[in-house]
This record gives sequence, C-alpha cells and structure tokens, in this order.
Amino acid sequence: MALAACDSKPNDAPQGGVPAESVGRVDISQRGKEMPAIPFADEKGGPATLTQFRGKPLMVNLWATWCAPCIAEMPTLDRMAAEDDRFRLITVSEDLEGAKAVEPFFKEKGFKALTRHSDQQNVLMTALGTETLPTTVFYDAKGKELWRVYGMMDWNGAPAKKLIGDAVGG
Repeated sequence: MALAACDSKPNDAPQGGVPAESVGRVDISQRGKEMPAIPFADEKGGPATLTQFRGKPLMVNLWATWCAPCIAEMPTLDRMAAEDDRFRLITVSEDLEGAKAVEPFFKEKGFKALTRHSDQQNVLMTALGTETLPTTVFYDAKGKELWRVYGMMDWNGAPAKKLIGDAVGG
C-alpha cells in the first residue's frame, strides 16, 4: 500500500501544531456517493459502520500513529471536535495493531474529544478508494459524501472552517 501524504519524518510545524499554510488537496469528485457500510472497530473493539452515524453530518478522519502529517493535524481535530457540535467527527486509525497502538498514543497526547475507532484490516481505507493518510471525508446527514481532503489540514484555520461551514450551512 502506498501512502502518498504520509511520512514518518517530523515537519517544520511549530511545536504541537500544523504549518499555518497547511491545506490538503480538496476533492469533490465523489460528491453524492453513498457512505460505505464496511465494518471497522468501535472504541470498545466492537463492530461499527459509518452508516450507524447517519442523521447528523459526519466527518471521518483516517490516520495512523506512525504518520507524521496525521499526528501534526490531530491537535487541531481534537480542538474542533470539542468546540463544534454541528457535525460528528470520528477518527479511524489504520494502524495494523489497532487499539494496542492507539490507546497509548491518545494517552500520551492527551486528546479528549477524539474517538478511537480502528480499521486494522484497512478495509475502510480500501472502500473509500484512498491510499493516502491522512484522508478526511465529510458526509451530509443522509450519508452522502460532500468532499474529502487528502493530506494534512489545519482544521482550525480559515480554509477548513470555510469547507465545514459550507457543508453544514453556516
């Protein structure tokens, strides 16, 4: 599997942050596509699917503990998840070790608002047709894709706020 945006090297971001100019590649070519009903693990290790989150807009972030761009954007995702209730945000780890890798990572980083879903078999990544980490996909309340972002994003920055505002109507 080739992971285009992912790199294990640290970036030039200020400590604990994303470079201010970080805007991943926004893609709307899959707009209107139904969310996949592929199973992955929920926070307790049980089965979960994206379709169970229908009814409220959903932002899905695919990431891994070994992916430097993923790690760099996680604090901005955590802050956004804590502050914005117009949509649901779930993070899905693509680590092959699943919760064994994610739990200590979350504890070390002190994330409070992010979820700890896992996709050890990378089936969600495959169903979404991506080989890039991080990849973030935004769905409307009916489960239709609105946009996706390939690569790192400052989720507290103006470009991200505009993307999300347009998606949730304000």
